[in-house]
Amino acid sequence: MRFETKAIHAGQQPDPLTGAVMTPIYQTSTYLQDAVGKNRGYEYSRTGNPTRAALEACLAELEGGRFGLAFASGMAAIDTVLRLLDPGDHVVAGNDVYGGTFRLFDKILRRYGLDFDFVNTTDLQQVRAALRPNTRLIWLETPTNPLLQVCDIAAIAESAADHPSHPLVAVDNTFATPYLQRPLALGADIVVHSTTKYLGGHSDVVGGAIVTDRSELHEKLAFLQNAVGAVPGPLDCFLVLRGIKTLPVRMDRHAENAAAIVGFLQNRPEVSRVIYPYAPDHPQKDIARRQMRNGGGMVSFIVKGGGEMARAIAENTHLFALAESLGGVESLIEVPHAMTHASTADSPLAVDPGLVRLSVGLEHAEDLIADLEEAFNALVP
Repeated sequence: MRFETKAIHAGQQPDPLTGAVMTPIYQTSTYLQDAVGKNRGYEYSRTGNPTRAALEACLAELEGGRFGLAFASGMAAIDTVLRLLDPGDHVVAGNDVYGGTFRLFDKILRRYGLDFDFVNTTDLQQVRAALRPNTRLIWLETPTNPLLQVCDIAAIAESAADHPSHPLVAVDNTFATPYLQRPLALGADIVVHSTTKYLGGHSDVVGGAIVTDRSELHEKLAFLQNAVGAVPGPLDCFLVLRGIKTLPVRMDRHAENAAAIVGFLQNRPEVSRVIYPYAPDHPQKDIARRQMRNGGGMVSFIVKGGGEMARAIAENTHLFALAESLGGVESLIEVPHAMTHASTADSPLAVDPGLVRLSVGLEHAEDLIADLEEAFNALVP
């Protein structure tokens, strides 16, 4: 099956009891056992739930893996991956990652004996130079958040395989989604998502996911999922499954609108730089076009007036809602330095205060451009 068909059918069969076409919401915490220790596949909903199982199977198939695991948030999924490691292990991570990821790595997990180096993961030589005998994980975002840098997953995975420590390669694929990019096919060991974003697609659910093709990793991760217990409820799983059904058509429209907005921003005198993976001047445009189906729906730009101008623009849009998160049908605008990436403000990963991040939604492109134009024009005294 092609991706569009998988998005609608993967992991989901009509309910055998009623024939319901949509996966039922199994709103139950426990399950009847036919005898002591003899169940019908489910015993307790922290361990497993039929609605969650359908989502996990769907995600695995979309990513080209054999095993999917769903979590209560993207951060819960990331935290679970890091629990594969032991005190004293070393992690190489990108120096442009989501603020919540940096906070978890730098402010929490260091206290438990993990060591982190944050490097430019678009530079293969920097990645190779950062690897140590005790490196156990390379953590990638691509495109990165919020600078939309693109990492060569295949080249980094090859370097990891060649290194004596053989670190795992994990890719946060939230921005690209499996429709645009499939890291496992490029050599990654683990894929992570915030299903809150494009997979859910409607800003009405919080969730996360891990996908792998390696049975030994799945066994360890499934044990952690059950032991730690950061699992989603069945309604959340249902909402993500519903969102996934329209993922391909949404991602195509997100990218179409984003490209139109990039063209508008490139002609604004207030803007010093527009960042978009498929833009002709993007430094990794060739990698983006090789490993991504299109440029996606995220656009960042830097204004000449610094943080004050960035805030003024963000506070003067109407269709673009001033809010954190991304990937919904509605367009969002934010200033990462003061919002999603505030945790990096006093670190080497600090974001330019003049950077504005757009999550371009599904509204008509001309209406979105008009909204941004009004916000820019409001800057004129």
